[in-house]
Amino acid sequence: MRRNFAAIIVKNDEIISTGYTGAPRGRANCSDLGVCRREELKIPRGTRYELCRSVHAEQNAIISARRNDMIGSTLYLVGKEVSNGELVNNASPCSLCKRFIINSGIDKVIIRDSKIQYKIVYVEEWIENDDSLQSDGGY
Repeated sequence: MRRNFAAIIVKNDEIISTGYTGAPRGRANCSDLGVCRREELKIPRGTRYELCRSVHAEQNAIISARRNDMIGSTLYLVGKEVSNGELVNNASPCSLCKRFIINSGIDKVIIRDSKIQYKIVYVEEWIENDDSLQSDGGY
């Protein structure tokens, strides 16, 4: 109900996996329920994800792929604000998604930041700078 995100994992010009933000299989999405618990509680962006019923796009893409296929791959991430249809400004994987990405073997993350701009993050930088795995706003 707040933001829609999608992720695509690509290696050697081949799509390995895709994922989107949504409730786990068999559970209703917030949009189906008509309420977002985090929005209801006015929880700021990037915090208290344990209250969210969704699985992030990056997580869904990663759990749908074989690790061997992801080693050395690139994850593309884009998000849109539901309220106005604009791309999410300063989008970034949350700290939990960063850990998933590191363990998956993905080399870099390319985030669409605006209609003409992309942010490229090399996963090795997250590994070298352990502090970057703390809560930093994420989505």
